[in-house]
Amino acid sequence: MRPSAPLPRYDIRQTYDWNYAHAPDPPPGIQPPPCPGQWDFCGLPVNSPLGIPAGPLLNSRWILYYAALGFDVLTYKTVRSRERACYDPPNLLPVEPRALAGEGQELAALPDADDYQAWAISFGMPSKDPARWRADVETAKRGLAKGQVLVVSVVASPEQGWTMDDVSRDFARCARWAAEAGADAVEANLSCPNVCTREADLYLLADAARLIAAEFQQAVPRLPRLLKVGLFHHPEEAAALIEAVSPYVHALSATNSITARVRSPRGEPLFGGLRRGIGGTSITARCLEELRMLVRLVRQCGSRLQLVSVGGVTTAEDVRARLAAGAHHVQIATAAMLDPLVATRIRPALA
Repeated sequence: MRPSAPLPRYDIRQTYDWNYAHAPDPPPGIQPPPCPGQWDFCGLPVNSPLGIPAGPLLNSRWILYYAALGFDVLTYKTVRSRERACYDPPNLLPVEPRALAGEGQELAALPDADDYQAWAISFGMPSKDPARWRADVETAKRGLAKGQVLVVSVVASPEQGWTMDDVSRDFARCARWAAEAGADAVEANLSCPNVCTREADLYLLADAARLIAAEFQQAVPRLPRLLKVGLFHHPEEAAALIEAVSPYVHALSATNSITARVRSPRGEPLFGGLRRGIGGTSITARCLEELRMLVRLVRQCGSRLQLVSVGGVTTAEDVRARLAAGAHHVQIATAAMLDPLVATRIRPALA
C-alpha cells in the first residue's frame, strides 16, 4: 500500500534544530516488500543491503521513520563527546546536478529549490549533549525490528593543544558510550568536508588513522567497527590507509561526498568561498569509480576489509552496480531524503 500524499521529509527551508524537533512518525499502512537474497552487515544478519549513512538520521525518530520504509542499516548522525551547534542555514542548498570528476570544482546553486537532484551540504557535524544522544540511541535501538542494525557514527572534538593520542581517546570515548547505549556497530567519521579543524580529513593521515583504529578496537572489541572516509587524491594514499587500519576495523565507508565551491545563480561565491560537500547525482559516477579503486587495492593488499559504498546512489541500477563492483553494503542519503519511499521501490527490483 502506498500513501495517497507525499511522505514527510527533511525540510531544507528550516533549521537543523527545527528538523530535529519535527521528525515524522512512521507512516501507517506501509509494508516494505521483501528483498530477495541473504544479506549481512559486517557479519550481522540484515534484511537487505540497503542502509542510510551518517547525516540524514538526526535522532531516534528519524531512524525509526526510515526503518519503517525499508532501510535496514540505520546510521545515527555523527555524535561527539560535547555539544556542538550546527552551522547557520543554508545547511542543504540545491545545486546543478553536473557530474563532478574530483575535488574543488564549482557548481551553481539553483534558483528554484523545488526540483533538484543534488545539493551542497553544510552542517559542520553538530551534536547534541552526550547525555541526550546516549539516551536517544537507546530509544532507537529498542524500536528497530529483527534484521535491522543500528550504527552510531562518532567523531572527536579536538581542543587546542591536543595530541593525536588525545584525539584517538576522544573517538574511543564516544565509541564506548555508543556501545553502552546499544549500538550494533560503531563508525569513526574520519572525513567531514565542511569543518576546518583537525577531524576533517584524518583518513588521509595513515599513522593517525592507525592510532584511532587501534583505540577503537580496544574500546569496542566485540562490535563491528567502520571508518568513514572521503575521496582519495591518489591510490597510494588509499593503499597506505588500508594497510594501516586493516588489523583493527572491519570495513571502510566511502565516499563522504565530494567537495566543490558553490556560487549563487548570479555568480557570487557562497559559504564564504569555502568548499562544501556535494551529495546526490553529481557524485554518482565518481563514487562508483572510487569504489572500484578501493576494491582493487583491498585485494592487492591482502586485506579482509569490507567496503560500504556511499555517494550518489539513487536507483536499483545504482545499487546493483555498487554490489557488482564489490560493495558489501550500499547506503543512500540524498535520494532517501528527497524521496522517503525510494527503498520500497529498490528492494523488489534487486531480484
